[in-house]
Amino acid sequence: PRLPDTVLFEIFLYLDHADVLSVGLVCQQWRAVARDEFLWKELFYRYYRVSRDVPRHPGAVSWYDEFQRLYDTIPCVEVQALKEHNDQVLHLSFSHSGCLFASCSKDCTVKIWSNELDISLQHSSNMRPYNWSYTQFSQFNSDDSLLLVSGVFVGPHNSSSGEIAVISMENFTLLSRVRNKPYDVFGCWLNETNLISGNLHRIGRITSCSVLWLNNAFQGIESENVNVVKRLFKIQNLNASTIRTVMVADCSRYDSPDLLLDYEEQLAASSTCPVFDLGSDSEEEGAKPKLPLEPAVQELPDAGGVPAEHGLQQLFDGIMEGRVRPAMTETELETKVAELFVRNRTKPPEPNLLPTDSNSKTKYLIFTTGCLTYSPHQIGIKRILPHQMTTAGPVLGEERRSDEFFDSLDHVIDIHGHIIGMGLSPDHRYLYVNSRAWPRDCVISDPMQPPPIAEEIDLHVFDLKTMKEVKRALRAHRAYTPNEECFFIFLDVSRDFVASGAEDRHGYIWDRHYNICLAKLQHDNVVNSVAFSPVEQELLLTASDDTTIKVWRSPRAVRIRQARRPRPRKLLFSWLLNQKS
Repeated sequence: PRLPDTVLFEIFLYLDHADVLSVGLVCQQWRAVARDEFLWKELFYRYYRVSRDVPRHPGAVSWYDEFQRLYDTIPCVEVQALKEHNDQVLHLSFSHSGCLFASCSKDCTVKIWSNELDISLQHSSNMRPYNWSYTQFSQFNSDDSLLLVSGVFVGPHNSSSGEIAVISMENFTLLSRVRNKPYDVFGCWLNETNLISGNLHRIGRITSCSVLWLNNAFQGIESENVNVVKRLFKIQNLNASTIRTVMVADCSRYDSPDLLLDYEEQLAASSTCPVFDLGSDSEEEGAKPKLPLEPAVQELPDAGGVPAEHGLQQLFDGIMEGRVRPAMTETELETKVAELFVRNRTKPPEPNLLPTDSNSKTKYLIFTTGCLTYSPHQIGIKRILPHQMTTAGPVLGEERRSDEFFDSLDHVIDIHGHIIGMGLSPDHRYLYVNSRAWPRDCVISDPMQPPPIAEEIDLHVFDLKTMKEVKRALRAHRAYTPNEECFFIFLDVSRDFVASGAEDRHGYIWDRHYNICLAKLQHDNVVNSVAFSPVEQELLLTASDDTTIKVWRSPRAVRIRQARRPRPRKLLFSWLLNQKS
């Protein structure tokens, strides 16, 4: 008997993805309505629980294709488990070509893998001979000729610091080593041959100065102390905070991103938005609108109108006369003195630094920092100008006046929580941030005792063109370690998806446009890192404390790969059957 289409539709709401798509192929009545846009739109919103305020993906051609995309192109099928590491795997990174990827581990090796039909180990470098404790991060340079590897270095009296090594991809030789302090600065490439490292100088008990250096990748490894060739920035740290997790964003594609996350911007650009196959990474080239550039710089406020030297003198007079002593602890006094000192000892931001066209060479240096406690709770942004992107010039960079001891930040984003991960979208327009929130009305009275942090991980999204948060925070993943044991959980972003690890033994995948969680990827322990192939977003890697790297592909990619595998010839197959009988 023929069912009304609406009744049939309600039945399909309770079926799994595979049932909806496969049963529809054999059901004559379902095939008759399979291309009904209204039914697929209703099915999509109700099945995925997407708010009806959210429009269809700007590159989609139909609701049927969207439903199929979110089922068929998510890398959620485990196809391989790599077990060559013998300790916790901490980080994964792909080469820009997608042909290679690197893995770092507590076993103190960095391994280079070949991404072919079946992934295989190509090379392994042991860093223990250089007094490393473990490797923690890696990054390929823009032409994939060099690999930056960051690790924890064991110094005199078992003191821990960081070190960066540069490895040639031509013959896997070690080209240079650079000290990196603290070790969770990680380091990053600024261009093909220059990398950024950090150093930390203590000024007081809770006050310090972070210095970011530009290094040449091709210097010798025996004299690591002479590798630093140019000082980029010198930034004061208050209340035991330090600069960590540096990364570089290229501003040149801000006017032509892969995916606009603001729905109003999508609507404005819809008339010229390119249509592409959501199941692949190829796009149809088309003219893209040039949007007016909005101010992306928020100057740090001047702390009052009193000159720093006068304020400092007033503070000391108050201490001597006993007027301020009861109201200030030793920690508060150190912070107050540091704030007053830095007020007139900081180089002002450069004027007119906003990129004026899509070919701008301006880059942003992005890092975690803080102002209230040692746990990273702010994102600092500092522009790097074209003349700063080379090691040419004096060893310590441009000469500064005596009243320009520190560099100022161009923008600060406050997260109100402990930042445990950051990642850029492929076009560098959006910054994704993993954080564990503080209680809403918490007050920090001691910088060495930060507030308790939530078990839920919030995944925030910031538009680096406008410096505003553009999506509600994504949630699904969890973490359990307290503040003093909290560690970095790396995330990664592809054109349409964002993925993250978690302490709940799963990796997670969300859709960037619809803000919904699409898949949970099982491991036997904490998932520390995830990585999408930059040329094939239907391939995802996850790394875990269970010592394995898992390879995940989409259902569609699995079908295609199985179809490509050579089948045994009939004569050989018959011979094998006869031998068995």
